[in-house]
Parts: sequence; structure tokens; C-alpha cells
Amino acid sequence: MLHHASIGVKNLKKSKTFYDEIFKALGIRELSADPSSVGYGDADGSFWVLASKAPVGASSDSGLHFCFRAAGRAQVDAFHAAATAHGGRDNGKPGLRADYGPHYYAAFVVDPDGYRLEAYYGGAR
Repeated sequence: MLHHASIGVKNLKKSKTFYDEIFKALGIRELSADPSSVGYGDADGSFWVLASKAPVGASSDSGLHFCFRAAGRAQVDAFHAAATAHGGRDNGKPGLRADYGPHYYAAFVVDPDGYRLEAYYGGAR
């Protein structure tokens, strides 16, 4: 449904390192980069990280989060490991979320700017 989404960050270099690693774990590639932005994506859409003088403050009370599709449970695990190794905070270790569905396998992290992120796989195994 969405064509793209973008977020503003305080430190593009730090955020690029973080997003390079989590997207590498999910098999998502960098589409474009310049001194003011970096874009990642695949055939279905893209996610942009923009240098911003006044990024919108991320809030755990806002309900805002971004969920990225994974190709399997191993990618969800790799996403979580990459995020926590590169400046992100754990917000829910990889595992089944039976209350979301019988095969809903996900991990949750918070990026260096406070944005909440999720990687999800819905296959039986």
C-alpha cells in the first residue's frame, strides 16, 4: 500500500551505519545515498533516512512504529542482533507472538533516535 516512508534523524552517519546493518540482515539494499539522505528498498517500496535539523521526536506513547517483512525466522533473529549490536535497544526479543497469530514471529527494537522498529515473519517455519 505505501510507496515509501521517511524519518528525520539527528546524526545521519550514525543512523546510516545502524540501518545498513539491519537492512543487510533483512536482504534489503541501499537504493541511494548522499550527504543529506539514504534510501533503502526492494521492488515493493522504500524507507528513507534524512538528515534533519528538527526531527520529529520519537515517543513510545505515539503508537508509531515501522514493521519490515522478513523472509524467515533467521532474518528476524539477524535483524535483532544487528540492531542491538549497532546502537539500537531491545524492545522485544525474537519469538512467536501467539496473541498476534499462530505463526507471527517478530522482534522489536528502538533505533538510535528512538524510532520503534519491528521485523516480522508469518510463515509456519
